[in-house]
Amino acid sequence: MRQVLTFILIILLSNCTIMKPEDYKNTEPKIKIEEYFLGDVKAWGIFQGRSGIVKRQFTAKMNGSFNGENFILNEDFSWNDGEKQKRQWTIKKIGDHNYEGTAADVVGVAKGKSYGSAFKFEYDLLIPYKDKKIKVSFDDWIFKQDDEVAINRAIVTKFGFKIGELTVFFLKSLN
Repeated sequence: MRQVLTFILIILLSNCTIMKPEDYKNTEPKIKIEEYFLGDVKAWGIFQGRSGIVKRQFTAKMNGSFNGENFILNEDFSWNDGEKQKRQWTIKKIGDHNYEGTAADVVGVAKGKSYGSAFKFEYDLLIPYKDKKIKVSFDDWIFKQDDEVAINRAIVTKFGFKIGELTVFFLKSLN
């Protein structure tokens, strides 16, 4: 019986694919976050719990600029339950495809990779929960659709278990 279960597990795991940024190297339009998020960008998003039920919604205003060495992205979130959040990312390009980012509520350093139309950002974030802060992990994917639109899908985990998904629609001001 143990051999049969082991065989089934091997078959199931071998059929799993893990998406990598490099899989998108030949896709268009190319995303460079330091260009797409430069200036004003608006966002609308939802957070879904494990079961897929929408738990929260938000709008956000973002503005990106350079401070001479790093890309600075300011984010202002307005959640549908009245909560307001601000985050300022400091993002540094460290090679052709790699990025590192920091923010006050990010634990350690966020790691980013950009290939073709895809940008992947992985980081641990402290979020408010019942009068304290808990650490969750984000596996963020942003896909550029055209010069104005990008779509973000993030899986949020705690201790390796999925606790929810975030979907965000970005609209860049081309003025």
